Amino acid sequence: MTDTVVPNTPLAPHGVASPGTPVGRLLPAMFASNVSAFIGLLTPLQVLMTLHLTSIAGPRAAASFGIITGFGALAALVASPLGGRISDRTAARFGRRRTWILTGAVAGSGAVLGMGFTSEVWQMALLWCATQALFNFQLAATSALMADQVPQRRRGTASGLLGLSAAVGPLVGVAAVSAVRDPLLQWAVTAATATVLAVVSVLLLRETQHQPPVGEARLRPADLVKSFWLNPRRHPAFGWAWLVRFLVFAAVASTTYNAFFLMDRFAVTAEEVPASVLVIAMTTVVALALTSVVAGPLSDRIQRQKPFAAGAGLSAAAALGCMSIATEMWLVYLAAGLIGVAIGLVGSVDLALCVRVLPNNENAGKDLGVINMAGLLPQSIVPFIAPALIALGGYTAFYLVLGAAALLGALAVLRIPEIGRETDPRFAPITRAPAAAA
Repeated sequence: MTDTVVPNTPLAPHGVASPGTPVGRLLPAMFASNVSAFIGLLTPLQVLMTLHLTSIAGPRAAASFGIITGFGALAALVASPLGGRISDRTAARFGRRRTWILTGAVAGSGAVLGMGFTSEVWQMALLWCATQALFNFQLAATSALMADQVPQRRRGTASGLLGLSAAVGPLVGVAAVSAVRDPLLQWAVTAATATVLAVVSVLLLRETQHQPPVGEARLRPADLVKSFWLNPRRHPAFGWAWLVRFLVFAAVASTTYNAFFLMDRFAVTAEEVPASVLVIAMTTVVALALTSVVAGPLSDRIQRQKPFAAGAGLSAAAALGCMSIATEMWLVYLAAGLIGVAIGLVGSVDLALCVRVLPNNENAGKDLGVINMAGLLPQSIVPFIAPALIALGGYTAFYLVLGAAALLGALAVLRIPEIGRETDPRFAPITRAPAAAA
């Protein structure tokens, strides 16, 4: 079927779905699910993988880390839109979103636990790819709840909560693993915490069995291939929203190198890394929490999204500028706070903005999976380019290049129409495809 484009028409109500979960339960459920996934994904990235690779790979730890995280991000890149597409079409009685929230978390936690038993780099690489794929099925299903059940007037608040989860997850995870000394137990605590929060999420959510629209064909391999693409020329506002997320998240992806940065520039020992990373993460979370608490509801109140998204790019650029020249820890903490502000600002509006420019509400899971690719690609690209940038100009070059990307993201926001100005010809048009289109 061809992709017929209908300019500037409102999203139709979802074709099926469920009695809505009360907002008082829905928002905590989405928050718990995202925190669960980010515990499983970011706690290994920020602490456990660095320590484990140092013990099994020695001087090759940094290079191995880049390879493993790069391939893992590629696995996430594939899994996110596939997870969204499969979630859209799942007809399980348990609910199409709840099914994948729980399955992704439980299976992903099993892969996390397995990494604690690895003794070779290739074993870690395989399990990390599985971890990324499974938790991104969970994230895709959770994001789709924004289009399924969150009212328009509450999407800024919901988006802010989900943005906050990206910092709360690793904070909870790093705090938990810092409380135990045994390396294997640290992996087990991470896996158990992620699983428990996912169970809490599905217990809070209310969802009925998905009834496919009359005449909907079975999901074919060709449909899965189409999950990875949505033409930005046909849907320009969607394309610009994708680019904004990609550029800002490229800057945020620099935080995965915090442990190596501390060990290289500040001579922090492997034993001191968890505590040091925890302090940095706490600084980020405090700034993120304060920003999200204000920015999300304020975005809903004033019905504006672009100033927050542009501010995120500017704040991220300033943070990486500080990191590039940091020779004292106070600059690192300042940068951590600015990164928190950036995540809080983009988190307060990004998902709400992306839902507003979706081409097709019936395929919300798949289309938000494509949007999620913009946040996942930097996790693959940054580890691959980081060794070259560090070799050319040290961590200064690494942070300055990613800071420039954040500035470009702030500029790209200007092409997206603001709420209430969707028909303004000065901005990229928001277009809608018929519900049956891919």
